[in-house]
Amino acid sequence: MISAEKQVSCPEAYAGNGPFRMFFFSELAKRRVCARNIKNRLGKLTDLVFAMAEPYPEAAGLYLEHGWNQPTEFIPWDKVIKIDDDAIFVEPPEGDKYPPFADQPGWILIDKHLMGRTIVDLDGRRIEVVNDVSLVEARCKLLLVDVDVSFNGFWRRWGLGRLHLAKSRLIRWKYVQPLSLEDAVSTDKVALSITRQHLVELPSEDLADVLEELSRHEQEAVFSALDSEKAADTLLEAEPRAQRQIITHLREERAKSIFSEMTVPQLANIFSILPHDDVQDLVKVLEPETAQRVQAILSEQETRAKNLMSPDFWAKPPEAKAGEVVEEIRRSGNEPHQISYIFVVDQDKTLLGVVDLRELVVTGGEKSLQEIMASPVVTAEEGDLREDVAQIFAKYHFRMLPVVDGADHILGVIYYQDIMKDLLIHVA
Repeated sequence: MISAEKQVSCPEAYAGNGPFRMFFFSELAKRRVCARNIKNRLGKLTDLVFAMAEPYPEAAGLYLEHGWNQPTEFIPWDKVIKIDDDAIFVEPPEGDKYPPFADQPGWILIDKHLMGRTIVDLDGRRIEVVNDVSLVEARCKLLLVDVDVSFNGFWRRWGLGRLHLAKSRLIRWKYVQPLSLEDAVSTDKVALSITRQHLVELPSEDLADVLEELSRHEQEAVFSALDSEKAADTLLEAEPRAQRQIITHLREERAKSIFSEMTVPQLANIFSILPHDDVQDLVKVLEPETAQRVQAILSEQETRAKNLMSPDFWAKPPEAKAGEVVEEIRRSGNEPHQISYIFVVDQDKTLLGVVDLRELVVTGGEKSLQEIMASPVVTAEEGDLREDVAQIFAKYHFRMLPVVDGADHILGVIYYQDIMKDLLIHVA
């Protein structure tokens, strides 16, 4: 049902019937629309209008907005001459402009009705988000054939289509339908004929975003489909409100299984946002030693950086090549939040520098990390107070902060959201 690779195939009904071309909507959005000649610019493509049809929706026309209370334009698809890399060429309008867009029964707009929309399964559980839509041009028609729910679609929407840090995941249109054209506008949802097993394929932070927007019953339905490890990772990524709501309704055995996947600092962070009575009930499901350590952190007036750090980070020697590191990241399967930075260390784990992931992916593959790293690195000392760490995050807005000992050996990292989200909740 969901393709494992970034491969868009020509629809079966059109295969073998002449040439076809493939596009993603994000590649066409904002492209210039010109009347025959590149100099006769009509505007930029705002949206593509499709008429619902079987087996695939067919393009009805181009939708152009001009802003500043100017009327829109609708260019019927039969007026499109060709799609080039730099522009979409159409027949000139009969007057100064094409007529304004007027919605018709059975029409759907890709950007307005699909892009960024929630996908729910047949039971109403949210499990995906549409990041892009794939199109096929064949036999003078433009067809809507797949939706892309991978992070690659997100990259393309931001003009970074050359980046492929995860496998593309395409869902055939026949599995995706708006609940109705009216619901597509009012509910921000599209329906999906998909099984619960695909939940585990989503990154934990994406699932956390999903949980935060669901009702309690919907949260329970989604959370029950996750194994203990995935449930723990997702719970840690969720906002405190969602965390409280989920934990409150966990059965004892389920809670014990999920908590066993967490570190002591992670458990302390989770418990710190719960009412006192709930904490006392929950620590009973922990191993005695773990419970003692968690309560020690919770009772400590001045929490230290060493108690807040995580061991999940990427460290590489200075001679490592940028291209090799990128390939290793792609194969790792790590959660996105674990690879915001690559920390450059020597054999003794002394912190030498740091490379932002965004810098890494646009750097020539043969360059070493030492050539592109930033140094010295802003760090937290293992004995720094929680308030000190929060001030560093507030000043520099890093996504994670390395924790070092007195000899600058990296011990772990503290995530921005683990500090700042909790701080904002407590202030509120």
